[in-house]
Amino acid sequence: MSIRRITDNQSQPQVNSGSLLKHSFNALWLSDIHLGSKDCKAEYLLQFLRQTHTDSLYLVGDIIDIWAMKRRVYWPESHNQVLQQLLIMAKNGTKIIYVPGNHDEPFKAYVGFNLWDVSIAKEHIHTTLGGHKILMLHGDQFDSQVCVGKALTRLGDRLYDLLLVLNRLLHRIRTHLGYPYWSLASYIKLRVNKAQQAIGLFRAAVVSYAQDQEVDGVICGHIHQPELSQQGKLFYANDGDWVENCTFIAESDRGELQLHKWDEQTNTSFVTASISLNNKCKSLKQQVA
Repeated sequence: MSIRRITDNQSQPQVNSGSLLKHSFNALWLSDIHLGSKDCKAEYLLQFLRQTHTDSLYLVGDIIDIWAMKRRVYWPESHNQVLQQLLIMAKNGTKIIYVPGNHDEPFKAYVGFNLWDVSIAKEHIHTTLGGHKILMLHGDQFDSQVCVGKALTRLGDRLYDLLLVLNRLLHRIRTHLGYPYWSLASYIKLRVNKAQQAIGLFRAAVVSYAQDQEVDGVICGHIHQPELSQQGKLFYANDGDWVENCTFIAESDRGELQLHKWDEQTNTSFVTASISLNNKCKSLKQQVA
C-alpha cells in the first residue's frame, strides 16, 4: 500500500463551466441524510443527485429522521424533492438498496421487501468491478460497544443537538458574509478526546464484525465521521452525512473507491481520499487528504 497526499490544488473540484457537470459512478453510498430535520442539507444533496448517474445506489441508514419528526414535523419542499429524485433514479434503472438505521428504524420491519423499486435489507455485500466484496451496514448495532451508559448517551445526544443548532446559526452568519459552509460540530468533535475515543471504538467494532464476514472492506455511517482508511487486511469506510459534512463514498468507473465532499461554491464534489484496488493481488493504494 502506497500513500500519497493530495495537495490543495489537486483537491479542488474541476468545473466545466460550459455545461452541467455530470458525475458517473459504478456505485454510490449515502447515509445520515436526516430528511425531516432542520439540519439536513437537502438543497446540496438535491443538486448532487441531479448531476449524478450511478449504476448502484446504497442508502446506508438514517435517510429519514423519524426521531426529529416525532418532536416536530418539519418537511420543506426540498426534502420532498430529494425523495422524489431517489425514486426517479430507481425508476430509470439505478439499483437502490436501503439499509435502515436507528433514526429510521421502523423501516427495518420491511427488510426483504421491495418498495417503489427500492430493496430494503438488513445488510448488503457489494462486489466491486475488481471482484472485491464490501459489506454495507449502518452501524447502530455497535452502540453497546461504544457507549458507556444510557445517561451519558442521552447527555451526548443533547450536546450534539446543541452543537447542530450552533452550527446552523453559524452557517447563516457565514452565508450572509459570503463565506462557504464550515462545520463547527465536526471541528469540535475532532478536538475532543472523548469523541475521538468513541470514534475509535466504533471503528474497531465495525472492522471486527467485518472480519468475520469474509469481505475485503466495510462501509458504514451512523457517527457522522467520514473516513476511508486501511485497517489491517480490510479497508474501512464511513460515508459521513448530509448534516455536518456533506460527504459520500463512491466506486468510480475505474473501480477506485473514493471519499467525496460536496462543495457549495462550485456545486460539485471533490475527492478527499481514495483507495485503488489492484485486480490481481488485491493490494490497496490509498490517497489521503
